[in-house]
Amino acid sequence: MLRKLLHILALGLKELNSIRADPILLALTVYTFSYAVYAVATGAKVEVDHVSTAIVDEDHSELSRLIQQAILPPRFQSPVEIPATQIGPSMDASRFVFVIEIPPKFEQDVISNRYPSVQINMDATAVAQAGIGGAYLQQIINQVVQTYYTRAQGTVTTPSGAELQPVNFAIRVTFNPNLKSEWFTSVMQVINNITMLSVILTGAALIREREHGTIEHLLAMPVVPSEIMLAKISANGLVILVAAYLSMKLVVQVWLQVPIAGSLVLFMAGAIVYAFSVTSLGILLATYTTSMGQFGLLVIPILVILQVLSGSATPMETMPVWLQYAMQIFPTPHYVSFAQAVLFRAAGLDIVWPELLAMAIISAVYFAISGVRFRKTLVMLG
Repeated sequence: MLRKLLHILALGLKELNSIRADPILLALTVYTFSYAVYAVATGAKVEVDHVSTAIVDEDHSELSRLIQQAILPPRFQSPVEIPATQIGPSMDASRFVFVIEIPPKFEQDVISNRYPSVQINMDATAVAQAGIGGAYLQQIINQVVQTYYTRAQGTVTTPSGAELQPVNFAIRVTFNPNLKSEWFTSVMQVINNITMLSVILTGAALIREREHGTIEHLLAMPVVPSEIMLAKISANGLVILVAAYLSMKLVVQVWLQVPIAGSLVLFMAGAIVYAFSVTSLGILLATYTTSMGQFGLLVIPILVILQVLSGSATPMETMPVWLQYAMQIFPTPHYVSFAQAVLFRAAGLDIVWPELLAMAIISAVYFAISGVRFRKTLVMLG
């Protein structure tokens, strides 16, 4: 056992030296876990933030002015008043996401209980912003109209003399009270980067040995295939996990100011198990290819599937049931669920152990399959 550990350590140091001697690979790793996380977190927002808004005020009353004054930053830009003839051209030119049209005699109709309509035109090419922003605008306008109507008509009381109030809703937003997308996106981007680099680095390491002819040197050494695999997995996994930890501390917590509710130690413990499975997957994919170009073509669709269908982009619950079950053979959905529970909901080991167990089982299966394929590859090369 000691001899095996020494072999793995020596081969692992060789892998680390290979990574250190590749400045492009080091630059890619640093960029992926630094600015790339920041750019995705701040550039791919789905919430309503300073959305361009216009208003067509055909009433010019106190109520219409109150509505215009109630639409404020940071969710919306201050409304620009435009004539009705400019609604179509301005939206065609993408100048405004929302255009609110207030009809003539709007205030008079409200006071007279004629139930006038307010038209909200929205550019739904930005689907998320259109849906959420439209709901916000309805809420703002209803609140302004209700307040103005109550002030104009006086309070309405029940037969017992008590003041009649509409239903009060108490909304409590947990885990992300400010509804900032970067709180979610930044953490999920770190996970996506762990997946991507774990697969690419380990697979590329094996192909690099083959292309440079050094795989024959390994065959001449007193080592077994499992030791070579563990060395590549441990060395490349170590680099990725260190980069991921620094990214969580420096980029996510310090740069983006995202509060982490749970334990980073537990998160990294799960990352070790997860990295073992995806690095094994990288070696497995590399055994089916003979060049870096073939490896890239094989890896790209698999990475896209893992990132899009793992729950890091959209909730798993929104997918067809059969697809949810099919994705359970991959470790990524389990790690995404694990990370969200630990980092956002401060879950402990007593809650997330099923996901850890699932990742451990998948890791063992991937390593076993990769080992069989790797031995066959070495035999063919030998």
